[in-house]
Amino acid sequence: MLTGIESATVTALATTPVKGMRVVARKAIGLSPRGVADNRCFYVVDARDRMVNGKQLGALNEVVASYRVDARELELRFPDGERVAGVVELGEPTMTTFFSVPTPARELLGAFSAALSQHAGQPLRIVEGIERSAVDRGRAGAVSILSRVSLRALERVAGGRPIDARRFRMLVEIDGLGEPHEEDAWIGEQLQIGDAAVLLRGHVGRCLVTNRHPETGAADLPTLDLLRSYRAGLDTTEPLAFGVYGEVLEPGRVCLGDPVTRR
Repeated sequence: MLTGIESATVTALATTPVKGMRVVARKAIGLSPRGVADNRCFYVVDARDRMVNGKQLGALNEVVASYRVDARELELRFPDGERVAGVVELGEPTMTTFFSVPTPARELLGAFSAALSQHAGQPLRIVEGIERSAVDRGRAGAVSILSRVSLRALERVAGGRPIDARRFRMLVEIDGLGEPHEEDAWIGEQLQIGDAAVLLRGHVGRCLVTNRHPETGAADLPTLDLLRSYRAGLDTTEPLAFGVYGEVLEPGRVCLGDPVTRR
């Protein structure tokens, strides 16, 4: 049952068009059953065609991507000031592995993959899935939500150290809840977030990518150890849960300051 949500509001939004690259703050997003049109459109694979993200390559966090969906124009900005931009053109279909699942995709042609490979110091390719986006849980996880009070609780466990919410790469951050991790109890419930309706499907289990600084990619915080110290063994859909995910039932616009209410 939803509790403490009467005064909740959207306090942050963050996206990236290339999975694993730095998430960037947004003032507004448009939600559809596929998620946000310019979010997680592409992903990165290694020389063995396996998807890689910040867990394996912290250097991805140093790269800022932007994407104009209507024009199919992608830009990558690197920490040394280099920029690679152009219209997305795709190569022949190839089979990749996305979280151990065989996934057909097409490589982005042009200078994108070469520039990223040089930055990371290893062969990489940027690809677009043929049958799916690069959102981890597909349509069931088109929206991810974390409450600010839950983040404050983790900071207390960390001895008062400030923790940047971008470590968790969530789409929506909300504030106004009374207790940490109230969102744990919302699975199966429906929320109205701005103009969009969302059905919460599960808890977001955490991995080593959260240990990395959201801009430098350096492993500088034992996030999993901190979560394990007070979140291990809970009755959640995924272990070491921190936040929740859901699917979009009714599309709509979501802006900073929008109310988050039960339906």
